[in-house]
Amino acid sequence: MPGLPGIDALLPGGKAALRLAAGTASLAAGGWVLGALRETPAALGASAAAIRTAAEGSPNYRDGAFCNLEQGSGLRLDAEENRLLLFEVWSSKSDSHPKHPIPLAVPPSRSGTEALAVTWLGHATALLEIDGHRLLTDPVWSQRCSPSRTLGPQRLHPPPLPLESLPALDAVVISHDHYDHLDMHAVRALARTQRAPFITPLGVGAHLREWGIPASRVVELDWNASVRVGDLKLVCTPARHLSGRFLSRNNTLWASFVVIGPEHRAYFGGDTGYTGSFSDIGTEHGPFDLTLLPIGAYNKSWPDIHMNPEEALQAHRDLNADSPGVLVPIHWATFRLAPHPWAEPAEWLVTAAADVAVDVVVPKPGGRVVPGVRTETQQWWRP
Repeated sequence: MPGLPGIDALLPGGKAALRLAAGTASLAAGGWVLGALRETPAALGASAAAIRTAAEGSPNYRDGAFCNLEQGSGLRLDAEENRLLLFEVWSSKSDSHPKHPIPLAVPPSRSGTEALAVTWLGHATALLEIDGHRLLTDPVWSQRCSPSRTLGPQRLHPPPLPLESLPALDAVVISHDHYDHLDMHAVRALARTQRAPFITPLGVGAHLREWGIPASRVVELDWNASVRVGDLKLVCTPARHLSGRFLSRNNTLWASFVVIGPEHRAYFGGDTGYTGSFSDIGTEHGPFDLTLLPIGAYNKSWPDIHMNPEEALQAHRDLNADSPGVLVPIHWATFRLAPHPWAEPAEWLVTAAADVAVDVVVPKPGGRVVPGVRTETQQWWRP
């Protein structure tokens, strides 16, 4: 064929061309996969043997795994639910993805601290100010909650505050080792830019040490154990969940945290299904001026690991008995982790709270809540 020297090499039947195209595509795909997985081995964290050293000896660790205090029904997904889950979480046409950018609030720049305040930075990441101290919970700044920077659930909104702009912290509190709560890159950055210790449940500290965090900066606690940070007492309390960053399941502990100051008390729920432990925690450590409770990523097939908004309201009441307190919801609007509309948790929460007279404040990502200072809750999640 004139003008196309060498075309005969791609015949007969175009088979050589197809082989060439397939080979080129394979090389490109292989390079993309290698790039996607480049940091995965490090992000997976510590080996099971390294974790076991901290876990063994706990009364909550049996037969090589941690156990919830309550027997659960486990994960139950039929074929239709699997199909719906994949569509809702991955399809850009599903309601689990916002149709417009999620609005952000600009976190205030302050040199001091409030007696009690919280700035919600997205998902379970929050900056808690209490009695002259600052605590950061479950720091996640990465674009994806995944061992890879190119695979896995992607953020629905950017972090409202650069990690480097955080004020000096007194402690970093980590509830468990799932990727949407324990971000290797954020932990390493905090180790460079802050002097605060990392407070974790048993076994989770092994991941941090694997990532180069000095052992002297890592405090691991079993349920009902405590540590003092300045004038604060931090108590590691039970949650109803699970753990694991790869094939090993439940070899690290998951937890909620009680923060007791000279004047105020706060509760950080981390990630949990509804549990009778809320009443026990409230009786022993409450009532609380502020509760941070997860309201998103729920599904009828996994009630043991995530609460819905109505259950979060009941948890707040369990924790506080007859004291009002303020409920600030977390664990929603940042990552698509369940097949429900992205704004449904907030809408459900404020509607249900009106019926039971619970004081709920739903800040935008980056928004700051000061209990006792009345601000009208804008329903910013609505179109």
